[in-house]
Amino acid sequence: MSRTAGKLGVRLVRSAAELRAVNAPFGRDADRLRATVMTMGALHAGHAALIGTARERVGPDGLVVVTVFVNPLQFGPSEDLDRYPRTLDADLRLAEEAGADVVFAPSVEEVYPGSSGPQVRVAAGPMGERFEGAHRPGHFDGVLTVVAKLLHLTSPDVSLFGQKDAQQLALIRRMVTDLNFPVEILAVPTVRESDGMALSSRNRFLSPAERESALALSRALFAARDAVPGGADAALAAARGVLEGAAQLGPPLIVDYLALIDPADFTELTSRAGSADGSAPKTSEAVLAVAARVGSTRLIDNVPLSLGALR
Repeated sequence: MSRTAGKLGVRLVRSAAELRAVNAPFGRDADRLRATVMTMGALHAGHAALIGTARERVGPDGLVVVTVFVNPLQFGPSEDLDRYPRTLDADLRLAEEAGADVVFAPSVEEVYPGSSGPQVRVAAGPMGERFEGAHRPGHFDGVLTVVAKLLHLTSPDVSLFGQKDAQQLALIRRMVTDLNFPVEILAVPTVRESDGMALSSRNRFLSPAERESALALSRALFAARDAVPGGADAALAAARGVLEGAAQLGPPLIVDYLALIDPADFTELTSRAGSADGSAPKTSEAVLAVAARVGSTRLIDNVPLSLGALR
């Protein structure tokens, strides 16, 4: 199966058995690489960037599999599972144009056989209980469980994830390391719209007025990035200033958190020169992450920051 983007029709498979048949020739040929891009559908330019990077990574003779699966395990009781967009026909077109060979779009029953779902799940541990995990209990257990299953089913050499979901990315990398998955996890930078908003399938739920309020998230992060020469305190103050200003205008922007985070383990970094025990700070590389609600829509965003010596 040799291709470049758009040259051959993408193949839709629905079952694990079909997927094994597609994978088999590549498993016997060590020189032909396999890449997996995992999505919940409603594909947009951010997903296209993931797929395009996957195609570049494996080359024209490699295999790029895009999974489309709305995972019920990662939605809480009051979250938007039922209204999450399902747009498979459009997803197939975008996947083909971006360079995918196969779209694996299984049913819930195919991924989780049995009426009660999986009895054994992957636990995200303390790292999955912070930030997003604190606001969405059990969310990352569901994410890691489905990622582990899809890595097993697709058997990739490399799997690609967006940096927008920074905590998810960190947890997947930790799981792959801790459980010895034979796969490379490759991060792809966040893709943004022309106004700076991070692309998300949930952006479509925003009214024009809500979207204007939501733009404060990316503006806050960019203000922090510009303020980095002044140190961590200056970066955080710049971001808070933008968010506080936005709270006075338009539909309410309810911030769940704004935090400077160690990208390796998702612990919060302090702005002090050292930790409470007087030791040196763990890292000068950080992620400034924010989450907020606008109307009924919850959005997340982040930017990487290089702070030098924290102060």
